[in-house]
Amino acid sequence: MATDKLLFHEMGLDDRLLKAIADLGWAQPTLIQEKAIPLALDGKDLLARARTGSGKTAAYAIPVIQRILTSKQIVREQAVRALILVPTKELGQQVQTMVRQLTAFCTRDVRVADISGKADISAQKPILMEKPDVVVGTPSRILAHINAQNLSINSSLEMLVIDEADLVFSFGFEADLKNLLCHLPKIYQAFLMSATLNDDVQALKELVLHNPVTLKLQGSQLPDSSQLQQYSVQCEEEDKFLLIYTLLKLRLVRGKTLLFVGSVERSYRLKLFLEQFSIPACVLNSELPVHSRCHIISQFNQGFYDYIIATDEHGLEDPTSLTSSSGKKEEDKGKATQKKKKKGGGRGRQSKDQEYGVSRGIDFQNVANVINFDIPTTVESYIHRVGRTARADNPGTALTFVSHTELPLLADVESTLTEAETDCALKPYGFKMEEIEGFRYRCRDAMRSVTKQAVKEARLKEIKQELLNSEKLKTYFEDNPKDLHLLRHDKDIHPAVIKPHLKNVPDYLIPPALKGLANPLTGRKKRWHAKPKTSMAKPGGVIKSDFKKNARGKNPLKTFRFKPKKGKGSGGAKS
Repeated sequence: MATDKLLFHEMGLDDRLLKAIADLGWAQPTLIQEKAIPLALDGKDLLARARTGSGKTAAYAIPVIQRILTSKQIVREQAVRALILVPTKELGQQVQTMVRQLTAFCTRDVRVADISGKADISAQKPILMEKPDVVVGTPSRILAHINAQNLSINSSLEMLVIDEADLVFSFGFEADLKNLLCHLPKIYQAFLMSATLNDDVQALKELVLHNPVTLKLQGSQLPDSSQLQQYSVQCEEEDKFLLIYTLLKLRLVRGKTLLFVGSVERSYRLKLFLEQFSIPACVLNSELPVHSRCHIISQFNQGFYDYIIATDEHGLEDPTSLTSSSGKKEEDKGKATQKKKKKGGGRGRQSKDQEYGVSRGIDFQNVANVINFDIPTTVESYIHRVGRTARADNPGTALTFVSHTELPLLADVESTLTEAETDCALKPYGFKMEEIEGFRYRCRDAMRSVTKQAVKEARLKEIKQELLNSEKLKTYFEDNPKDLHLLRHDKDIHPAVIKPHLKNVPDYLIPPALKGLANPLTGRKKRWHAKPKTSMAKPGGVIKSDFKKNARGKNPLKTFRFKPKKGKGSGGAKS
């Protein structure tokens, strides 16, 4: 007899929480939720490893909310009862959204605040003065508020959660976290959630957990080949651009796609290259304002864009040089950055947000493909990147471009995946490069326009535009949220010379083997809306008034009439 699956309504959850879960369309818990929630409700400390997309956020958010609701039946005093630590700002906003969805029917009893944003410490003080029940933030930001006496948790805290625990130390938060633990009460319940169990997670376990229950739910860190198809293709630098052009322009890759590169400069080089062929794509990197980054992710999830070029920078930098800041440094950050701006900020290079992380933990929805344009430098980074697709029960494809100098990195990834003894290994992508040689001259023609100067100008132009969108329009969009969809992030930057003949693909260039599959991309993806009743304008476009209509009789030079005042002379001057 098969064991019965434990359902949400059998876990002893509050009715308001069950109603929110039903509204989210969750018929039954995932494996991690089924195992972790009952243990958490029993007061156990948890160390849980489950692959990306398995529902780890809800696995700790549900027991956190339930415990707060239970506590408030006894003690009504408002206090910070739960602290959720995340390694990146993007993940902080995602966690806040999830908690708000789960507390949709108990918002008066459970309040959540995300303070992981880039706002000044003083600007976030009023939020913390209200003592939200759940506070979400990065370790450095939380410690900064504690040092500024904006946040006190040494007596009220009941639960501590560290999400994506395998990344907290690698993102440079080790010193901050150890300092933060000194401000916690002696007794609290703690959860560590992670996609991998590396040495950093074991170190965190010793620091944070007390007699924990360890859950290792999947043998493999990624889905098997029935759900996730993983391929690698050996190609050198020029061939990478040739292959990505062919895959995207001929629509051989269908659905929403994430393209990962290793640096900010590479992201703009690839964007400008694709612009030459009228292939629109968004750029996502640490130099963009956090509001813009979150808005890009939100619009991508809503279907505004098909392609995002994401920079996975932490794999290339020395982790110890990232954010090994103390709360004191974070606290003084506002004044320091203002001084730097006045001085000109060095050589004009935009400072990177060290708490940026888009390949880790972020829930990109319905991603069909992940393309590693640059191979990640660590196995953990590969797992987190590829984990953006094939989430929950959805299928996905991952394709990794590998040059001859990167073959050792590929071997590390392959050996790690095969160690799990599951069918999730990388397969060679059997693409015949000789079939697309006819496109090579077009790619070389495009690359001649994508110079270092063009990349530099594109980088500056994009940052200035996104800063404008993020800051000056922020208050407008708060008052007019429906207009937010008009703000697009995949517009052409055009610092490079655009060659019109590259936009279209002549039939004679398409290889015979691909003619049945190819469906050349013609332009930017549009959002279609219903036609206005009073207009014959095309859907999705801007409705322009015909200023020439009824122009006769409205020209002031033709309709001017001079009427002389009565009793003064005889008539007036005629013009």
